[in-house]
Amino acid sequence: MTATTPTTGTRPTPAPPRALNISRTNATAARVLRQLRHDPRTIALMIVIPCLMLFLLRYVFDGSPQTFDNIGASLLGIFPLITMFLVTSIATLRERTSGTLERLLAMPLGKGDLIAGYAIAFGTIAIIQSALATGLAVWFLGLDVIGSPWLLLLVALLDALLGTALGLFVSAFASSEFQAVQFMPAVIFPQLLLCGLFTPRSNMHPALEAISNVLPMSYAVDGMNEVLKHTDMTATFVRDVLIVAGSALLVLGLGAATLKRRTA
Repeated sequence: MTATTPTTGTRPTPAPPRALNISRTNATAARVLRQLRHDPRTIALMIVIPCLMLFLLRYVFDGSPQTFDNIGASLLGIFPLITMFLVTSIATLRERTSGTLERLLAMPLGKGDLIAGYAIAFGTIAIIQSALATGLAVWFLGLDVIGSPWLLLLVALLDALLGTALGLFVSAFASSEFQAVQFMPAVIFPQLLLCGLFTPRSNMHPALEAISNVLPMSYAVDGMNEVLKHTDMTATFVRDVLIVAGSALLVLGLGAATLKRRTA
């Protein structure tokens, strides 16, 4: 009689894929973009609202164009960050609460593939958003920029990607869309107050200035102001861009760490 190995009736859990796979990442990005295509309100919020805010701001200061020149570039980076944070956190939370993320993670799909796919999808929208907002501000609303508008576009795009990364990250700590929105005062508003938009950071209380020095939005505003004041790319601008980009990558990594894979 041939001995047989007893079975327990359970299947071994496959090991999650570790290497980032381009095809899986692109498939995830394509799925998210297809969903966004059928949600015109979300697309309008991401693309139209920043342009509308810049348009209103320009004519709020219609009698003082210099004021628009002073703060327009900063807001060109802040508006995309805020809108991408809001939309990304809510959209990702919907997939968490609906069980979509659980089903996806049960497939041979790595956490890196999932996060990268979301980043590519929302990053594509961010490119469109940043290009439209920059073009509107510089060529239609008359924002007076000494440096290259392409550098403004670069900072605006990185700010939007940072907002996307922050939205992906905080969605892990909310159980409803209302809670996701509540993270805005905790994550965005302090950065908005301390970024140097309302007063130079050097004029703040030393403790607040020290806090502002570790907030990525501060460097987004500094980068915009560098383009506003200098004809060439400065070392400070390069530093600011690298900090914003590095912050986005760091937060994306933290977002990947919050994803839970069901193994049972």
